[in-house]
Amino acid sequence: MALQSVKKLLTDAYKNGYGVAAINVFNYESIKWAVQAAEREQMPILIQFYPGYLKFISFEQVSQIAKTLIRDTTVPIGLHQDHSATYELALQGMKGGFPSVMIDKSTSPFEENVAVTAEVVKAAHAMGIEVEGELGHVGSANNLDDFKNPNHFTAVEDAVNFVEQTNVDSLAVAVGNAHGPYIATPELDFKRISELRAALDIPIVLHGCSDIPTDQLQKSVELGISKYNIATEWDRHFYNTLKKQMETGGRNAHYPNLLAIEEQMIEFVQSKIKILNPNNVKYVK
Repeated sequence: MALQSVKKLLTDAYKNGYGVAAINVFNYESIKWAVQAAEREQMPILIQFYPGYLKFISFEQVSQIAKTLIRDTTVPIGLHQDHSATYELALQGMKGGFPSVMIDKSTSPFEENVAVTAEVVKAAHAMGIEVEGELGHVGSANNLDDFKNPNHFTAVEDAVNFVEQTNVDSLAVAVGNAHGPYIATPELDFKRISELRAALDIPIVLHGCSDIPTDQLQKSVELGISKYNIATEWDRHFYNTLKKQMETGGRNAHYPNLLAIEEQMIEFVQSKIKILNPNNVKYVK
């Protein structure tokens, strides 16, 4: 199946009562595992790449690998560039073959966030590329105040104005979530999610989904979140699974045997797809 529009995937997910896992990939194998998990579950996912890994693999390499693997699937899969901190980095992702990119100026003043995001959208839409923006402070899960203080959460009125002024295709919000490993159990603001969903007509995105309790994730699906970024927990699972394989491999700890972790990695992604499908929806081709 050909590469699918991210906005269409997320819109369909909202309409049908499930969430889409956005898996942060880092090499050929991680892309392959995510694609295989989607194929097994027969549900859509997103292949997502964080620019912090550019020192290991390029935008062009990720997009070409992903598009090649997606071409042979029977379920829709999207490709998205995560967290561009600058206009220039977002443009690099577009030039590198990403049909969807994120611009994150959420730590800047509202007016600057609007201005830069609008410029990225203008350039992207001219090329048929979709854009995710961010509003609110999705900070560090190592800082309790970042995800417990409601003053950092996305204001509904600001979100409406932001979308109108930028024309973004989806919006990442702060509702009690944060990036990285949480130092305390997060508590999503379901009232805020409901208000944002009622006020906006584009897909809503949740970052920092690793280790958010299953019941909270599933309730947020019911309330209308469409896209769920999964990186920290995925990376941790990769590290721990590979570490165990290396420790037990003995003299057979060479590359093919190390990649015997494939099954565990595929199953991890499958578990996230299942969690984000609380209504057990069957995707209809």
